[in-house]
Amino acid sequence: MKINKEINRRRTFGIVSHPDAGKTTLTEKLLLFGGAIQEAGAVKNNKIKKTATSDFMEIERQRGISVATSVLGFEYKTIKINILDTPGHKDFAEDTFRTLTAVDSVIVVIDVAKGVEEQTEKLVKVCRMRNIPIIVFINKMDREGKDAFELLDEIEQKLGLHVTPLSFPIGMGYDFKGIYNIWEKNVNLFTGDPKKDIEDTVQVNDLSTDEIDELIGTDSADTLREELELVQGVYPEFNIDEYKRGELQPVFFGSALNNFGVRELLDCFIEIAPPPRPKQSDIREIRPEEDKFTGFVFKIHANMDPRHRDRLAFVKVVSGKFERNKPYLHVRSNKNLKFSSPNAFFAERKEVVDEMFPGDIVGLHDTGTFKIGDTLTEGEILQYKGIPNFSPEHFRYINNADPMKSKQLNKGIEQLMDEGVAQLFTLELNNRKIIGTVGALQYEVIQYRLEHEYGAKCSYENINVHKACWIEPKDPKSEEFKEFKRVKAKFLAHDKSDQLVFLADSEFSLQMTQQKYPNIIFHFTSEF
Repeated sequence: MKINKEINRRRTFGIVSHPDAGKTTLTEKLLLFGGAIQEAGAVKNNKIKKTATSDFMEIERQRGISVATSVLGFEYKTIKINILDTPGHKDFAEDTFRTLTAVDSVIVVIDVAKGVEEQTEKLVKVCRMRNIPIIVFINKMDREGKDAFELLDEIEQKLGLHVTPLSFPIGMGYDFKGIYNIWEKNVNLFTGDPKKDIEDTVQVNDLSTDEIDELIGTDSADTLREELELVQGVYPEFNIDEYKRGELQPVFFGSALNNFGVRELLDCFIEIAPPPRPKQSDIREIRPEEDKFTGFVFKIHANMDPRHRDRLAFVKVVSGKFERNKPYLHVRSNKNLKFSSPNAFFAERKEVVDEMFPGDIVGLHDTGTFKIGDTLTEGEILQYKGIPNFSPEHFRYINNADPMKSKQLNKGIEQLMDEGVAQLFTLELNNRKIIGTVGALQYEVIQYRLEHEYGAKCSYENINVHKACWIEPKDPKSEEFKEFKRVKAKFLAHDKSDQLVFLADSEFSLQMTQQKYPNIIFHFTSEF
């Protein structure tokens, strides 16, 4: 069975963390091992001329942060790895939440100096809800930071994880000597010279002998022995089944920028991480080894190449084999679609492929048929669940700043909203457009992309809205609902799929409205 072999060599995972903990840098280094890029670029550092390969939007390069999830694939020791690098900024959290529906396991990156930060907490909570297996990577060990045990405690308390270290640092920051790899029982010495060969490890089978003293000095060796004894006493032994059930999280230490500790992480990852997992649909659980193809769209990206107006829909293959030029059913519109040039990703390079297997992410050229959350099958009618739309927290009117360009503006807004950058509401009263976003940085991204990709200028105007709620009356014909629509007329709007939305101007008025109209349900997320 070729398909089973292909499924078992796939690993699809996401990298999540707080901004600046080093996700994109880690992604780059992993690609370096896969032989996929020759020279890795850190997001910030000007010393290296090359900027990070996974940040391909102009705005990402200017600000040194990642704004959109990017998909990267590479081969390492016969294993095919697909990485989804997500933005850490909370303003782009929605993109990250959606991406988590498409991964089989997660690597959480934590900055040794800052410890666990709020964005990490939120994202790990989502992973725990879905029982996604997690590996923790503690980054920037070559800088001064918190004590290793203190960090492990913090991870257990704040994230509610059950950890066990699989590698352990020898010293830290200025005294950083290297890493003892508990998983493979060897020592990797740190030179601070990234050009030096990375594979340089020394096998140490017995810690009680003197050879380790010669390597790192007697003081460090004694400390290491004490700390490892403590580790064995306090933390449970690593158990692969518990890890796969999401009950135990292994921890690695290293420094991504110096390419240190990354190979250990990768070697362990391909051994223990789960291959593609089954996924729940609205009618049954779909297993990856089924014959028939199914998949779902978790992200749409417009204008990946500024020279052409193209839109790509990112589809995660859940089961069966995706083939080029074969017609598939687009469940929502009930149409059959054929794809003549499906893409496999590697940051900026896309290659046309003939077949893709479960766990792979395939990019389909899209002329506006797809929305986020759509399902593709070989004819079976089913929907994958669990890609929510969050209630936005920031609202502004959007105005056209250049009357000659209103057509471009409308087209641009429509395409960016399809991409899921933000949500558009149209007021019932006067048809003015309101854009709601999860974070304030989104407005700049929208304005920037409208101007550079569509040639349209827009301006914003503040509006006093506290929250948007989707309205569902228990009885659409009731007097209560009619009165609600009359009294609250100036607060009502429609979203893009024409559902009724109530824009509350404060927490208080929202509570009053909920009490006054008990037979109307107010939702804070809309499941597509």
